[in-house]
Amino acid sequence: MHVTTADKRATFRKLHESGCFILPNPVDVGGAKALQHLGFKAIASSSAGFAWTIGKADNRVTVEDVCQHLAALSSSVDIPVNADFEGGFAVEPDKVADNVERGVRTGVAGLSIEDSTGDKDKPLYDRALAVERIKASRKAIGDSGALLVGRCEAYLWGVTDLKLVIDRLTAYADAGADCLYAPGLKTREDIAAVVKAVAPKPFNLLIGGSGLSLKEAEDLGVRRISVGGSLARAAWGGFMRAAKEMAEKGTFGELASGYSGGELNKMFG
Repeated sequence: MHVTTADKRATFRKLHESGCFILPNPVDVGGAKALQHLGFKAIASSSAGFAWTIGKADNRVTVEDVCQHLAALSSSVDIPVNADFEGGFAVEPDKVADNVERGVRTGVAGLSIEDSTGDKDKPLYDRALAVERIKASRKAIGDSGALLVGRCEAYLWGVTDLKLVIDRLTAYADAGADCLYAPGLKTREDIAAVVKAVAPKPFNLLIGGSGLSLKEAEDLGVRRISVGGSLARAAWGGFMRAAKEMAEKGTFGELASGYSGGELNKMFG
């Protein structure tokens, strides 16, 4: 049975209603299909992971690059895809809205908008502008059924002010974000405080430095867990170890740790 975009969006919203689910981040169509094969209920793109596949640094891809990538991921699987849509690829709210419309047309079930500027001297947009960017994104999504994730990037940029994070996330929730996300949180206390502050809206945890299991995160009230560029880094780890061994030693031992080609062919059938 053909699964429509509307079906995927409805499924994705349902997943956020209770419990906690893992939202792994593939970097290409093969990875997306493999994760569906393994039984994951939804997946998310990774801005960094995708950028590395086309030989670019994170935050150096264009909205055209990303939309093509998102369309490919969304059409390749029957499960929902959440888009890492960076900061909307624009500063002004109306331009963010235009890009969000483009993102929604790729068939994704949700997308996130960040509040980081990319400038280490002033890492976050002014609060009022950040809120307007979320409002504009909400309006652009309209009644499509796609889910909007509001992200506060403070901790990733060294602004470890929990009060600021909570203030921004609650403002983003009021501005129309369906799910909230603050990558970089590590302690159970901080995670629990943010979950409580944004409730009843769901909170996404970047597993990162917290070291929590799915069950432990669920016990704290987290609704979903993503892994960012971690799967991509794991894959690059194997690739670079094998390549460096060949380049530096002229030996091939690391190749023995590769996944079975027969199993891959069987999975992709």
